[in-house]
Amino acid sequence: MKRQSCYIPDTAKPFRLSRSKVEFYLECPRCFYLDVRRGIKRPSGFPFNLNSAVDALLKSEFDQYRIKQIAHPYMQRVGLNAVPFQHPQLDDWRNNFRGVSAIHLPTNFETFGAVDDLWLNLDRNEVIVVDYKATSRAGEITLDEAWKDGYKRQVEFYQWLLRCNGLTVSSRSWFVYCNGKKDSTAFNERLEFDAYILPYDGNDDWIEPALYKIKNCLDSDVVPSHGEGCEYCTYVETTKSL
Repeated sequence: MKRQSCYIPDTAKPFRLSRSKVEFYLECPRCFYLDVRRGIKRPSGFPFNLNSAVDALLKSEFDQYRIKQIAHPYMQRVGLNAVPFQHPQLDDWRNNFRGVSAIHLPTNFETFGAVDDLWLNLDRNEVIVVDYKATSRAGEITLDEAWKDGYKRQVEFYQWLLRCNGLTVSSRSWFVYCNGKKDSTAFNERLEFDAYILPYDGNDDWIEPALYKIKNCLDSDVVPSHGEGCEYCTYVETTKSL
């Protein structure tokens, strides 16, 4: 039996398509199709509770500066004349089940995604998309690894959604990337982080073509080919021979 959230072709009501589902399609059209069209989900992974805790604490900290409308030290560190952005819909935009939403009329998708934070560039009067990340690894933290391209598409999607809602959005986004330190001599019930404030200049030109491809994929009755390097599909294909 299909889930109620499954896509049904030729339905008048807009289909809610999240930013993460768009990324899912780019990763593997077959797994995406089986999930969204046929209701067959991938096996669940483990939740990243520590990352969620860092996310919640950063939001709480930036909200204190939002109330006062003053710059956070991270902004000052990178020479950015900005303050946390105030907007009556911000709580909805940061909610995973609501998020920033926009109807893409040609595909009848209600696209949405939940932002981590928004800042306001006071020099240009532009909204800045900000994303929080947490990790614990040796060496310098950058955005150069190929697997972080998904992070870049993530903020580009948020930029596109906000523009669809009539906001003037900066092409430059910022990642607040917190790296857990492992060189302390004792734990003492405290984990310390180094924060990297990393800029990224986005381009959302890929989004509408991707939505058209997703529409064609979901309207078809044919299961598409798997994505290159999809570990789940590779596992299934391998075990078939046994």
